[in-house]
Amino acid sequence: MEIDQIQSIYFVGAGGIGMSSLIRYFLAKGFRVAGYDRTPSKLTKHLCDEGAEIHYTDDAEQIPEAFRMPEKTLVVYTPAVPDTHRELTYFRSHGFEVLKRSQLLGLITRSARGICIAGTHGKTTVSSMTAHLLKQSHIDGNAFLGGILKNYDSNLLLSEHSDLTVIEADEFDRSFHHLTPYMAGITSADPDHLDIYGTPEAYRESFEKFTSLIRPGGTLILKKGVDLVPRLQNDVTLYTYSASDKTADFHAEQIRVGNGEIVFDFVGRDIRIPDISLGVPARVNIENSLLAIALAWLNGVRPDEIRAAMQSFAGVERRFDIRLKKEHIVVIDDYAHHPQELLNSIASVKELYDGRKVTGVFQPHLYTRTRDFADEFASSLSLLDELILLDIYPAREEPIPGVTSQMILDKVTIADKRCCTKEELPGIIANSTYEVLLMLGAGDIDRLVEPVCQILQSR
Repeated sequence: MEIDQIQSIYFVGAGGIGMSSLIRYFLAKGFRVAGYDRTPSKLTKHLCDEGAEIHYTDDAEQIPEAFRMPEKTLVVYTPAVPDTHRELTYFRSHGFEVLKRSQLLGLITRSARGICIAGTHGKTTVSSMTAHLLKQSHIDGNAFLGGILKNYDSNLLLSEHSDLTVIEADEFDRSFHHLTPYMAGITSADPDHLDIYGTPEAYRESFEKFTSLIRPGGTLILKKGVDLVPRLQNDVTLYTYSASDKTADFHAEQIRVGNGEIVFDFVGRDIRIPDISLGVPARVNIENSLLAIALAWLNGVRPDEIRAAMQSFAGVERRFDIRLKKEHIVVIDDYAHHPQELLNSIASVKELYDGRKVTGVFQPHLYTRTRDFADEFASSLSLLDELILLDIYPAREEPIPGVTSQMILDKVTIADKRCCTKEELPGIIANSTYEVLLMLGAGDIDRLVEPVCQILQSR
């Protein structure tokens, strides 16, 4: 089915951050859009306000009449939805064309010049930075993002004249293999999603496969030291980047950190842009910004535009997101859910707020990830001064016997540590004092951030 034959699109798993950008895209193009999600959220409310019809019970009877014609309706689903889902079963058994989100994204972007950002960590931030750099320049661009970019209060950016399209390339379920990048950046390939890939070697191989999809004449920018061997087609140019290694093609010099600010010089082949000031001053964002700036510069964004856009970059919701900042207390919300992400986030906070006590509230995400990386989680969390560990957020998984948050807590080496439930957390916060509170995780811990901020704000 060609997209120009479609009148209606139905999304199963409509409230996912990646799905929502596609919903917004098709609403902007004038399509009728409906879908299902498990629970209402702030994001689904926004989508309904924008014109989508979304319900929250898995019941084929609730599918609107306008979405029951196979010849005019495309069905899109996220891999997190189980095959037993009743609505998905209905569509498959009644002759509808059913695509994964990544397949549809691949179709949309095939005729565009896709700038695709992949990596175990950092891809949402780098994608958002790149999109902002393009949008604030004379070049302009489109973007499908995996987070809400605070400068625009959206995860979708559209341009009337540019075909450059920034895409967050998701490795889960090998989704990024549906893309055909014009340019690509890879931030990392630390093993993850072993419930899907089985082994670290298979995980890394999927990234190598991704590099083979870059179009001839295209570009790959790879973080120096990442453990993979690119499989590039003819005439694809390879660059490297690094915050610390000055032999990389793009790197940072004159890094200055202090007083809640980070400033550095961007250095590349035949280019130096002095005094880049980060709008979101986290140490890890030096490296993230190097990749974004390199991609923007290679596409013609001017140095003065780069400097201004990096300073005005407000960040992504839930990515090192400073939610409360007062003289006596800072609260930061961060999506970190892999051991390396936790390490980067905690290290950035401790450097930025040197000398202050840092308390982390962490919600592990997935039983399999907890089982596979319990030692690594414990090592990263041991960098905190105090740890509060919530129960595991299961997402798509059923419990695994013996796999609980306690198996991480037992391995954490700091003395000030405890487990609690989500329901118990507000009471604990209300009866304790904090200097810097870092709330970490990819589950529903974000729903606790505002109540926690209200408790601390009232003091």
